[in-house]
Parts: sequence; C-alpha cells; structure tokens
Amino acid sequence: MKRIDRKLVRKSRIFNIYEDTILTDDNKEVIYDFLEHKGAAAVVPVLDDGRILMVHQFRNAIDRYTWEIPAGCRDSLDEEYIKAAARELEEETGYRSENLSFLIRLKTAVAFCSEQIDVFVAKNLIKSSQHLDEDEFIDVKAFSVEELKEMIYKGELQDAKTVASIMSYCNKYLHES
Repeated sequence: MKRIDRKLVRKSRIFNIYEDTILTDDNKEVIYDFLEHKGAAAVVPVLDDGRILMVHQFRNAIDRYTWEIPAGCRDSLDEEYIKAAARELEEETGYRSENLSFLIRLKTAVAFCSEQIDVFVAKNLIKSSQHLDEDEFIDVKAFSVEELKEMIYKGELQDAKTVASIMSYCNKYLHES
C-alpha cells in the first residue's frame, strides 16, 4: 500500500481533512479519508487523598454530557505535550501541578486520523482557578478510583482517552486493573 496523492478538502480549527489516493498491493487506486490533527494532551489529576478530578462537559458529537479527564489540543505543532497538559489542567479544573509525569501515549483513531494524545499524571495539586474558553462550560468533581472503574464497567464512562488513562493509572500506580 502506498499513498500516491493527498488533497486538502477542508481546514478547521482542530484538524485538516484530506482525501488520500492509495495504490493497493494489487495496483488499484482507492480513496481514503484522512484527518490531520495537531495533537492533544490529557491529565489524570490525583488529589492527595487518591481521588481523581474529572471534568463534566457537553460533547456535540454524541449529543450529551460526559465525565472525562481534562484534555485539550496543543496550541501549535511545536508546543510540548507536557506544557499543553499543564495548561489544560489549570484551565479546566482550576488546579495546577508542578509534578506531572508521563503515563501513556494514545493514537485515537488510527484508521483515519493522526491524533496523538500524550497523557500525564498530576500529583501535589495546587488550587488556583479555572480559565475556561469562551465556549467551555465545565463542572469538576472528584471520584475514587473504585467509582471510576465501576463507571467504566457499567458503560457510563466511554471516552477512550479517559478509559485508557484511568486503567493505565491503576495498573502503573496501584497495580490493579
């Protein structure tokens, strides 16, 4: 399989949409959709008592509110993922941390999108204040790991980055899944 052409179809704030022409192994040309994404960062914010801060926000794609770990796009292709994570933590939760450590790297939809999300764990949280974007309306709540795992297994938490991050955090830091 080899890409022989890429045409920009649309530019947006978050991603660019392309039509890729692919030459298959049997010399047929097929068209694939491709979303080019600048990358994002996410954070598992752990309070001193072990509970994890989650953000509650409306997601247009699924037409409902979800509980998720704080996350957001990098401001540019040059922005370090850890800096984006620190920024999103404070913007969305009203907490900051000088103790972020890398947890996991995710590719969200490898069939059609280049999005990469680097996830960090934030400890020793320091209360500050939220700095929400104009179009963000976010509530914050702390959950125990047990509550989050139960929400995952009941299908109440379905956001892939959140599920992968919570389970990775449990495995790496708590040695449980």
